[in-house]
Amino acid sequence: MALIPRIAAVSYLNTIPFIYGIRHAGNLRAELLLTPPALCARNFIAGDADIALLPSAVVPGLKGADLISDFCIGAEEEVRTVVVVSNTPIEEVRRIWLDGHSRTSVQLAGYLAARKWHIAPEWLAMEEYAVLDTPQDGDAFLLIGDKVFDHEDEFIYSYDLAAEWREATGLPFVFAVWVARKGVPFAVTDALEEALTFGVERIYEAVRQSDYRDRPYAYDYLTRNIDFLFDGEKRKALQKFWTSGVKVTPRAEPG
Repeated sequence: MALIPRIAAVSYLNTIPFIYGIRHAGNLRAELLLTPPALCARNFIAGDADIALLPSAVVPGLKGADLISDFCIGAEEEVRTVVVVSNTPIEEVRRIWLDGHSRTSVQLAGYLAARKWHIAPEWLAMEEYAVLDTPQDGDAFLLIGDKVFDHEDEFIYSYDLAAEWREATGLPFVFAVWVARKGVPFAVTDALEEALTFGVERIYEAVRQSDYRDRPYAYDYLTRNIDFLFDGEKRKALQKFWTSGVKVTPRAEPG
């Protein structure tokens, strides 16, 4: 492994405390690779990162990697940035267009469709966000990340997937977890844990030094919607999610 570890993390609002800690704690020298969630997994699988904050859905399929931290990207109730929006009630939805930036959110939507909403929609890859401007009857859209803030008021119905999971299972949800490739020294993972602790304890400072400093929802979101502690209840929830057997494979946008 390189002397300076390569750390892949998500380039969304919800990781600002983690990134702040890695950059400012002073006990960890690292090269940061910031991308959407799905690309974090791609970088790690390709060997381009030694440590990664990965979508939880991809972890069971990994070889040669270990969960390493007591921190995660989770939600106890509403997460706000993972939603299915529609002008049709969810029970009447026939097609769901999927934002492909998060594999976990796609599979969570599949779980809820099968186990809570009791629908079997056509799953479509949302390759162009322009489709949001011309929704058809029976269409719904999975949106994740910062773009939810831009579209959350444009549809009649909005279903928060973490809240829906909580209602269905009684458990919190885990969207992303930290993993390290086998062979990464304990000194590095210990330093990462200290850096993550540093950042999570300084959310206000992290927001003030980020590109979100002028967005009034940022601090509230990070302290009310996101829960960073990977505790026993979240580990139980993750096992339930991993063993559910529900898989979604979207097809390309119809020509």
